[in-house]
Amino acid sequence: MWYVSTRGMAPRIDFEGALFSGYAPDGGLYMPEELPQLGRETLREWSMLSYPSLVKELCSLFIGPELIPRDDLNDLIDRAFSRFRHREVVHLSRLRNGLNVLELWHGATYAFKDMSLCCAAQFLQYFLQKRKRHVTVVVGTSGDTGSAAIESVQGAKNVDIIVLLPKGHCTKIQELQMTTVLRENVHVFGVEGNSDELDEPIKTVFADVAFVKKHNLMSLNSINWSRVLVQIAHHFFAYFRCAPSLDTHPLPPVEVVVPTGAAGNLAAGCIAQKMGLPIHLVVAVNSNDIIHRTVQWGDFSLSEAVKPTLASAMDIQVPYNMERIFWLLSGSDSQVIRALMEQFERTKSVGLPKELHSKLAEAVTSQSVSDEAITQTMGRCWQENEYLLCPHSAVAVSCHYQQVDRQQPSPPRCCLAPASAAKFPEAVQAARLTLDTPAEILALEHKETRCTPMWKGDDWTRMLRDTIEDLSQQWQGRFQSLPA
Repeated sequence: MWYVSTRGMAPRIDFEGALFSGYAPDGGLYMPEELPQLGRETLREWSMLSYPSLVKELCSLFIGPELIPRDDLNDLIDRAFSRFRHREVVHLSRLRNGLNVLELWHGATYAFKDMSLCCAAQFLQYFLQKRKRHVTVVVGTSGDTGSAAIESVQGAKNVDIIVLLPKGHCTKIQELQMTTVLRENVHVFGVEGNSDELDEPIKTVFADVAFVKKHNLMSLNSINWSRVLVQIAHHFFAYFRCAPSLDTHPLPPVEVVVPTGAAGNLAAGCIAQKMGLPIHLVVAVNSNDIIHRTVQWGDFSLSEAVKPTLASAMDIQVPYNMERIFWLLSGSDSQVIRALMEQFERTKSVGLPKELHSKLAEAVTSQSVSDEAITQTMGRCWQENEYLLCPHSAVAVSCHYQQVDRQQPSPPRCCLAPASAAKFPEAVQAARLTLDTPAEILALEHKETRCTPMWKGDDWTRMLRDTIEDLSQQWQGRFQSLPA
């Protein structure tokens, strides 16, 4: 299995190369050169599998046994999921009015990103130990990625992690989950800006190919292919748990509602579709509606500013994984994608070519959900089921309630729930509901914190480069002092 850049100007690489890369050298994102096609029999066999077994089967299609032998791959995935609170890793809650909520938040930081990042970190450490290498992971976060990435690599001998968080733009709990980890290999910066602004110095650093190579830099944002790979399993699991029967011909469709900011989970769903899974995707966003406008009108353009919402982890203006979706739906036409994305980077606004827009509108429908609708949905779900949604899950469930209220016939529907309500007490309060906060989250309040500020006037790129250079020197010092 080879991986190619969506922009077509970078050499193809294997899974190990894609894992250790952020953006491709030509500015594109890595995608599998070909997608395996799954027939009815394979889908029927997979429908009996547990979630971890499904991840193993999927990963084995995209990671060659010459890189990670199957037994090792199984062990790595078992280890990745060993600390999840739910024995099934994910759990489907079947609620009133045909509401199915797939809980993806039973990992250490109570968010769906634990699932893909735990696996990515295991793959990473496997190769690092094998090659006796060190990497510095650089992550920009809008809330959940940072804490899940820290959790997955904290204490690892061959990995340092630098996280840039948008000070005051994520919830207090999200911030504490990052700043209270005092391990030697964890370095957190609080940026005076939003999550799109803090992505700029990261992109600038990664654009310096020689610097990236010299210091073994990599990213674990959802630009990283390994993250998207594990997320494909969410869609298969949702389908198998919600499809009425796999005995009919053709296989019955299932609608999967995907709340998203950077479109990683949506890209995973589009890949699952292309592999032969009969799902219809509904993408649900908050008031930062660039994806909604793109699906509806082909208008891929930035708004004037990021709007702060109750679903703060989705307060993103640049959904970089849309590039993967465009590439997939254009029939892997890297020339079209390169022109499109380079124009977007120059002008921050691009209209999709007519053919590409119609393919997107065929694969995906979309909704934009206001803060008012989020709190109403949280309230209604509690009233009908005594079930508490986080604001991001409420964005998805709001789409379900709209369909129910229209009383239109539709296929079974599954709403992906990316986080626990326990992480968003402010939103729970706004919905006039009460939260029973887990003890380990309450304990964060009393822990010591460590976070280096990046103020507006500072040179963020210079600060980032200096930190990376220091960590490289420290690693070389430690490596040289190790006994031969």
